[in-house]
Amino acid sequence: MFKIVNKSILGKEETGIYRIVIDAPRIARTRHAGQFVVLRTNEQGERIPLTICDADPVAGTFTLVFQAVGKSTMQLGKMNVGDNIQDVLGPLGRPTHIENYGTVVCIGGGIGIAPVHPIAQAMKQAGNKVISIIGARSKDLLILEEEMRRASNELLVTTDDGSYVRKGFTSDVLKEVINRPEKIDLVVAIGPVPMMRVISDITRSYGIKTMVSLNPIMLDATGMCGVCRVTVGGKTQFACVDGPEFDGHLVDFGELQKRLTTYLKDEKIAVEKYKHNPSCVDLAIAAQNQTK
Repeated sequence: MFKIVNKSILGKEETGIYRIVIDAPRIARTRHAGQFVVLRTNEQGERIPLTICDADPVAGTFTLVFQAVGKSTMQLGKMNVGDNIQDVLGPLGRPTHIENYGTVVCIGGGIGIAPVHPIAQAMKQAGNKVISIIGARSKDLLILEEEMRRASNELLVTTDDGSYVRKGFTSDVLKEVINRPEKIDLVVAIGPVPMMRVISDITRSYGIKTMVSLNPIMLDATGMCGVCRVTVGGKTQFACVDGPEFDGHLVDFGELQKRLTTYLKDEKIAVEKYKHNPSCVDLAIAAQNQTK
């Protein structure tokens, strides 16, 4: 089991965005930017993939940031410091390829700001000039602003509704950055599928290499089940072992979006059932924590 050693709420409580720090020395020592873990809160829980936001090899901990929107993330959000997570598998996936490209633009949308954070850190440490663009629907949903500021040479912020800094989308800010005299050597974009699709369409017209991180439906995360298949450059790839990062100009975003909605009705039913009767799941978590 893996103990939660720290927990905090990012923004207002009603947004359901949590940051948890988990004691896992091996993962903390071996993880690289861009990698993720798969966890189960309890023996009856489903396996959910979450990208590693940060890690402290000395303390032997790593950090996850997530929003409680489905049954399993709601369960995870109700766990507290000292509670044990049943299983954590990782680090998984291919790490981000880090080198000195020159000028790198790192774009995070919504919860996608969390996985882009370690990439911005690593790119800056490799000697790149890092221009980060972060955005959310509103100020209440904007996360990790100060962390991204420290990880970047320049940070640009936008909100869809204009409730903070400026009104607009990350793609609007990207266009402005591209139109500067400075050459952009690489764009890394992580966030909702529509955002990554728009970003990739923009950079394609300018011939700027663009990497996106995909989070399709995932199960075993070892490449055996094939559930996380995506089409990249006309070929089938598995996000868990071939990704999660791919060339944004080659991803079939239309197919990805359709596959992500496959179990939407079932997910809504599961959430409603959990909201009306969470006790069975909560008792299972409580029972396993009695052994801690």
